[in-house]
Amino acid sequence: MRVMIAPDSFGGTLTAPEAAAAIAAGWSAVRPEDQLIEAPQSDGGPGFVEVVAAAGGTVRTAVVEGPLGADVTARWLLDGADAYVESAQACGLGLLCGPPTPATARDAHSRGVGQLMVAALDSGARRIVVGLGGSSCTDGGRGLVEVLTETFGSADEALARLRGVELVAATDVVHPLLGMHGAARVFGPQKGADPDTVAFLEERNREWAGQLQSLTSREVAEEPGAGAAGGIGAALFALGATRESGAQLVARRTRQEQQLASARLVITGEGRLDRQSLRGKLVVELCAAARRRSIPTLVLAGQVLLDPVELDGAGIDRALSLVGRAGSVELAMGDAFAQLRDLASVAARDSEIAETG
Repeated sequence: MRVMIAPDSFGGTLTAPEAAAAIAAGWSAVRPEDQLIEAPQSDGGPGFVEVVAAAGGTVRTAVVEGPLGADVTARWLLDGADAYVESAQACGLGLLCGPPTPATARDAHSRGVGQLMVAALDSGARRIVVGLGGSSCTDGGRGLVEVLTETFGSADEALARLRGVELVAATDVVHPLLGMHGAARVFGPQKGADPDTVAFLEERNREWAGQLQSLTSREVAEEPGAGAAGGIGAALFALGATRESGAQLVARRTRQEQQLASARLVITGEGRLDRQSLRGKLVVELCAAARRRSIPTLVLAGQVLLDPVELDGAGIDRALSLVGRAGSVELAMGDAFAQLRDLASVAARDSEIAETG
């Protein structure tokens, strides 16, 4: 049986390629005769560069400012005149060197993302795709804009330098910058923000949105995706970027359609399968595409918080939880690779799953 293994990243524990390798190791240990196709996916968040690099290009590194100021080494991809930059490489939650707190939620910034964009411009890129997701900051992309302004002398000069360069914000997040569904209120708590900090971040981004409009003559705060990666989406839109589904962009680059065409089973996964996943996230989109082709699907997730009706409505035939097997979030995350490998082995032994293809 030909099995397509196409997970997203698992929060801060496994990149998509690492998750694919763990699933493949567990499945093949039980069913060595199956043909496994590892096709890790991304919606623009952590692991974006690693996933798109599999299709070609040269991975480069740059030393940039991390979210709290200390230097970090970030990877980005140059493929001809196309550059792929990952916000999580410069300001991801995993770069905080500890759990997020209200203080880190206030202080984290996006300057490193701006420095990656400068590196891409200096290398002659004519199209810059910025993968958004997994950030520790909620600065509305202020740090990014400050770096471009400092580098080129003024906001007007930065805009002139970007003229003729295609900017793409790769994200499946459709949240605006401000309001009840905005960056601070929806994602701030995940980044350590308590209620007072959420209110502070919301007001700071409101003021910044006004400054962005003055700088670029674009009102972007309410645009879908402006709240992605702590509002980096808003800054990119103000600089002229268009939004593109990160999952669809990666699917094209990784030839997902061709891989699906010959698969008899699709295994995918992510850290948390919940109602947020139903809002166009990668795993659900892939399962829906598989169901349209009558290909059975299996989701291995850190947590599964959808009921059977919701799973079926999303095109998911079976879903298994790492936490359910390990007994706690701490145990599931403690050695995520081994836990996911073992869960894949359990699935492979289940004739109801393994013989659906």
